[in-house]
Amino acid sequence: MKKSIVIGLSVLVLGSAVTASADDRSYDRRGDRINQRLDARGARINQHLDARGDRINDRFDARAARARADGKYKLAERFDRKGDRIERHLDKKGDRIEARLDRRGNRIDHRLDRRDQNHGRFDHNRYHR
Repeated sequence: MKKSIVIGLSVLVLGSAVTASADDRSYDRRGDRINQRLDARGARINQHLDARGDRINDRFDARAARARADGKYKLAERFDRKGDRIERHLDKKGDRIEARLDRRGNRIDHRLDRRDQNHGRFDHNRYHR
């Protein structure tokens, strides 16, 4: 009789410890990982587009310098404006993409944080990652 009570209580304690440790493996970490991955991707894309805009602008600056050396000042100004316009466009495009991915990551992270708080309501199979 005493052994069955001790075994029953130990099973109860182990069962509660397992459910407590299941809460440690939460959706929160998954949301953080997704958010960080999307932030890194947005920063990488933004950096790539900035570098591309700089390269294009440098090429147009070189063309403008050659045109100025030949005495074609209007053409040189046009090359300068065109290079600046393309660089500005690519900078804005990179910023928009980075901001969109940042918002998407934050939204996913927030949703998974909320799901973690109410995991019993959303997790019908009681599956804890």
